[in-house]
Amino acid sequence: MENGFVHLRVHTNYSLAEGAITTKELAKLCAADGQPAVAMTDTDNMFGALDFAGALSGAGIQPILGVQMGVERYGDKPAVGKIAREPMPDRLVLIAQNKEGYFNLLKIISRAHMTSEAGSEPKALYEHIRKYADHIICLTGGPTGPLARLLGEEQVDKAESCVADLKDIFGNRLYIELQRHGEPLEEQVEPGLIKLAYDHDVPLVATNNCYFPTVDMYEAHDVFICVGQGAVVGQEDRWKLTPDHRFKSAAEMRDLFADIPEACDNTLLIAKRCSWHVEKIDPILPPFDCGEGRTEVDELRHMSEEGLKGRLEKYVFTDEMSDEEKEEIAKPYWERLDYELGIINQMGFPGYFLIVADFIQWAKDHEIPVGPGRGSGAGSLVAYALLITDLDPLRFSLLFERFLNPERVSMPDFDVDFCQDRRGEVIEYVQKKYGHDRVAQIITFGKLQAKAAVRDVGRVLSIPYGYVDKICKMIPGDPAKPIPLKEAIDMEPDLRRIAREDPDIDRLLSIAMQIEGLYRNSSTHAAGVVIGDRDLDELVPLYRDPRSDMPVTQFNMKFVENAGLVKFDFLGLKTLTVIIEAVNLMRLRKDVPQDFDISAIPLDDRPAFKLLSAAETVGVFQLESQGMQDVLRGLKPDTLEDIIAVVALYRPGPMDNIPHYIARKHGQEEPDYMHPMLQPILEETYGIMIYQEQVMELAQIMAGYSLGGADLLRRAMGKKIAEEMEKQRSLFVDGAEKNGVDRGQASDIFDQVAKFASYGFNKSHAAAYALVAYQTAYLKANYPVEFMAALMTLDMHNTEKLAIFKQEVERLEIEILPPCVNNSQVAFSVENHDGVRKIRYALAAVRNVGDAAMESLVAEREANGPFKDITDFASRIDSRAVNKRLLENLVRAGALDCLASNRKVMFENVDKVIAVAQREMHARNDDQISMFGDSSGFGKDQIRLPDERDWVPMEKLTEEFSAIGFYLSAHPLDTFGKSIQRIGIAPIKELPARMRASNKGTIRLAGTLINAREMISKKNGSKFAFVMFSDPTGSFEVAFWAEAWAAYKEIITAGRPVLLNVSAEMRDGQLRIQGQRVEDLEKAVAGAAEGIRIRLNRPDPVDEIRQLLEQAGKGRGLVTLSSVCDDGRMAEIELEENYKVGPSLIGAIGAIPGVEFAEEI
Repeated sequence: MENGFVHLRVHTNYSLAEGAITTKELAKLCAADGQPAVAMTDTDNMFGALDFAGALSGAGIQPILGVQMGVERYGDKPAVGKIAREPMPDRLVLIAQNKEGYFNLLKIISRAHMTSEAGSEPKALYEHIRKYADHIICLTGGPTGPLARLLGEEQVDKAESCVADLKDIFGNRLYIELQRHGEPLEEQVEPGLIKLAYDHDVPLVATNNCYFPTVDMYEAHDVFICVGQGAVVGQEDRWKLTPDHRFKSAAEMRDLFADIPEACDNTLLIAKRCSWHVEKIDPILPPFDCGEGRTEVDELRHMSEEGLKGRLEKYVFTDEMSDEEKEEIAKPYWERLDYELGIINQMGFPGYFLIVADFIQWAKDHEIPVGPGRGSGAGSLVAYALLITDLDPLRFSLLFERFLNPERVSMPDFDVDFCQDRRGEVIEYVQKKYGHDRVAQIITFGKLQAKAAVRDVGRVLSIPYGYVDKICKMIPGDPAKPIPLKEAIDMEPDLRRIAREDPDIDRLLSIAMQIEGLYRNSSTHAAGVVIGDRDLDELVPLYRDPRSDMPVTQFNMKFVENAGLVKFDFLGLKTLTVIIEAVNLMRLRKDVPQDFDISAIPLDDRPAFKLLSAAETVGVFQLESQGMQDVLRGLKPDTLEDIIAVVALYRPGPMDNIPHYIARKHGQEEPDYMHPMLQPILEETYGIMIYQEQVMELAQIMAGYSLGGADLLRRAMGKKIAEEMEKQRSLFVDGAEKNGVDRGQASDIFDQVAKFASYGFNKSHAAAYALVAYQTAYLKANYPVEFMAALMTLDMHNTEKLAIFKQEVERLEIEILPPCVNNSQVAFSVENHDGVRKIRYALAAVRNVGDAAMESLVAEREANGPFKDITDFASRIDSRAVNKRLLENLVRAGALDCLASNRKVMFENVDKVIAVAQREMHARNDDQISMFGDSSGFGKDQIRLPDERDWVPMEKLTEEFSAIGFYLSAHPLDTFGKSIQRIGIAPIKELPARMRASNKGTIRLAGTLINAREMISKKNGSKFAFVMFSDPTGSFEVAFWAEAWAAYKEIITAGRPVLLNVSAEMRDGQLRIQGQRVEDLEKAVAGAAEGIRIRLNRPDPVDEIRQLLEQAGKGRGLVTLSSVCDDGRMAEIELEENYKVGPSLIGAIGAIPGVEFAEEI
């Protein structure tokens, strides 16, 4: 005891944006110093309790679970009303002495979070602490505790009362805490704390408030806490720590408290009093209400049998079948159902199936779209009968044991996809059914990734934002797969160079690497929900997310199940929302029944497979990438099984088998089944092993495995543990030999299967997602207008996706009508114009207008009729929802063309509209006129707009682009007219036919940027890009390799028409284009026009035309002017001088009031 010490005040990385010691690092620190135990006391939480317990126990260190808890300020009078800034709560350290203390601690922490104001710092109330104090050891909180605060404020009497009250609550489990970090308050109050200890017979304990592992990390940790505070390092009024707030050795602590050795001795005594650590709890499910006299087993059988009868009648039996045929076909279904029910009941999971079936049925009853399945759950016939899934597992050869293996007991896990817009309603239903205190979401923790760490450190060190942004753009990596900063620096020579040349950047990167990976914040898991059989704070600590009124578990997904809770995944799948949106639009048609059911569509629809075979899959779930389209062109799928195979194969590893699958499907290559016994299993996939289920069936048929045992074989092969593999090889070969297979051949087959098993795909999941893919293909092939409108609605705030969809709509020869305040809805809609269905652009898809404001506008129009003119519009809109910026963007987008067609004049007079809107709103509020009721215009100020020239076409398109994100009403290249033809530019629509004739060549194209994907070569770190352009006939992708991209990336900017010199070739039926040279198109066509023809409807514009021609300068372009004379005859004159005629000049002349048109000759 003389030299030992146990740290009882440690902040791990779970003290968000404060602690910088990971649990693994903490175990190493303790082991290196020979410390036998350590306490985790994170700030106001037990997020990492189970992680900590496992990591420390695994290293042979005793874990002590505790918390540094904020508590209500002792002795303060309750505040009356709102106060400007609530004072910081006091701090106590509460440590669980044993199992009972641990569960009491959960109660205290949960109450603190759930009873504190949302967004405020959680604090425990003394009434709750007193109620749950049993078996909890309390340390008085050091300099941040109530005793130190009261002594510092010279409230000695209150400090005496506080000690007495704490002793009354905790008895001999109370310790007065001393800390020595060299801070003034510690030195000031230490004598008083020691006196209180001796006067009240309370033992002393020494602690060090550890936040970071070693003194080397002091600077980086100081930056880290600045990140959490939103402060900068140079700021004086911020929270600061000292280099002594590190994990000190036992010797350092003994030396520091050499004058009070018992304070260190007591750390060891406390550790001995806490000789317990948390254990894993088996899953606990809430009971399912089955009604009087029925067990969950009875209820599950009854519901499954009734459900299967309905499935057979609707999807399996046909009218032509006799009763005997029906009975024969149904027999394997009933046998499979009985088998599955036996396993489910044997494993004790009938309640789980009933709970999932209940909330899915509720969703379907309330017309909330539910996915057909996800993951291995689609392999269960019971799930299919209960309507949990919509895939017939016998029809698609899906295996139940892949989902629930009787030879490996683990919880079933249904991941359920819901329409993303209504997923929350299902969770609310579950809350109401099982109780708000028994249902919670699951916490997740946000780590500082490389780019975020650099940005945060740069801000804290006050390095200019532009410079930091430049550094961040040098860091390669996909947000979905971030790479460590050190790796990024190794890959990027420019980063290394800047770090060498600039000490500030070297320091920035060094600090960022030290704090990278630490937890910065918490949020809730996108899908995970737990349901308990009791109040959740009896099993886990709870947390309050300020953005939600639903409790959140303090344990994350990995550890919440170890605490006895069962997780249910409520996932939001956007595609389901797209489907229901399309179906709702379809139901507005007379030729579509109101009860149209997407789950009942035929699975052999010829138009759908024709679309898939042509790879026209933009917007089709899972199948729209360029690579997937290439596969579909070669495959030409004609069955759902083909789509299932493609979904499974299109991944790194299995992709190598795609050419073989295609060749075998089309009879160009012979299938290899390895052994005749395996042909029935591999025939569907032409002898290629694609699915994990095939591994299982193969082991069952060839080697005599049970399907449960075969699942264990599949897992062993996937993990490639040598010892387990040899054991399985022996079982496999012995079993195969008993079935007449040569041992050598059996061993070879085992090796082939093992090679495949590491990347085999779950067929149940592939089948479920292939079905959703097919459903979207069916809708696009048969109801393209409604489907594309739905797609655009679901991405209406993503202009990059909308631009792609707009190109696809044009390819499908569907007209998009512009946004219009009198015709558009909030979302994209479909209009019927003399039997031709068109898409009307959504008001809310205009940039920076907001859904709520557009909902208000549409509601007013639907309540009181279309807007008659701009004055009527101004008087009826809600000026609280509509501001100047919003109206300007509606004007730019053309949404007000129906009321005022001159966009430039309207744009410049938006203030008049706002003024009238505000006056009318005040008048309505004052009851001077009825709300929205005065349509006569009486008493309203008429808005008069001046007669001035409009924006020229290119200006109009530029403004439209800024409001919409792409060109809608026309294309910028339209203004170039015949000039682009004269310099040999090919329209992209004609290029495939031209290339099929010559296969490859050098081509000139023109286009404007849609988007660019810059990538980094893994070989040499150079940057290249795939750039999407458009011209008036379509869109096209150009690959720019490193040299070309470096040379021309600055020219390729949004809104700038460019001339592209490219090499193009047809490869595998697909056009491949590589960029070689890029020029500004305006300069390239300068002077290429033969001339300009101008039609006047009055003489006024002549002087302005003359000025514009003189500015353009002399050239070779002919200029003619024509006008209708008083007698009705057409007069035309040709100017003597020729001029430089280009798109800008033609556009400028065409925009002059009095010019009927100006066009290129």
